[in-house]
Amino acid sequence: MGITGSLTPDQLQFFHSQGYLVIESFASEDEISSLRKRMNELLNQFDCSVSSIFSTKNQKQTTDNYFFESAEKISFFFEEKAFGEDGELKQPKELSINKVGHALHELDPLYKEFTYSSKVSSLASSLGYRRPVIMQSMYIFKQPGIGGEVVPHQDNSFVYTDPPSCTGLWMALEDSTTVNGCLWAIPGSHKNGLVRRFIRGESGVTFDRPSPSYEQKDFVSIEMKAGSMIAIHGDLIHQSFENLSSKSRHAYSLHVVESDGCKWAEDNWIQREKMPEPLYVP
Repeated sequence: MGITGSLTPDQLQFFHSQGYLVIESFASEDEISSLRKRMNELLNQFDCSVSSIFSTKNQKQTTDNYFFESAEKISFFFEEKAFGEDGELKQPKELSINKVGHALHELDPLYKEFTYSSKVSSLASSLGYRRPVIMQSMYIFKQPGIGGEVVPHQDNSFVYTDPPSCTGLWMALEDSTTVNGCLWAIPGSHKNGLVRRFIRGESGVTFDRPSPSYEQKDFVSIEMKAGSMIAIHGDLIHQSFENLSSKSRHAYSLHVVESDGCKWAEDNWIQREKMPEPLYVP
């Protein structure tokens, strides 16, 4: 396949024992600037009369056809607190968007170039993937003052294969701190396996069982500098709090799965007419 892994044995040992790994300076300042500039252009072109809200607290209530159809499009989702009682945005759209997804990596040339770069492929190779496929991409804004909470979850709940194979790749495009809503995780929690799944059925989407309760004292904060990448095991319990600060926390997130020997679940929320092309083939 011609792809050489980029992680050291010590880094891999940390990932397998803790369930996550931060790789500093994964992206250059120029790459960060280009990705952010391109997103500004996409936002300027977006017609905000088409509104959909993203929430990890009220998934079923806020999930609609716009959400389902975003699997193969570039779609825009607002923060829950972006709208006033009159149904109008409280502030400009660029300060109201929660995220853009879920096919940026396929449809936008700049995001595709970065996603299919040798550095991303090398990271996937280090993690043991033979024929990795990026099933979804998201640009996450974590807006100042209204950036919504992301409740404790596992990525395999949403991006499920049999056997489970998801890894989250989350890259900070701005410094991510405890002040503006950085990630928190329970180290080693991936060893306990998958606790529930997010299922798509005839009546919409729902979790197949209630969420377990977690002790906040078990979480550790993961602060990251702009340009750092974190690899997140699909079964790792992680979360982020509301951003009540005056500074945003932009990030670019990918979810990779194995397509060699792993079957895409037919009841995942993401259902596509055509699978994305793999990062590389054996």
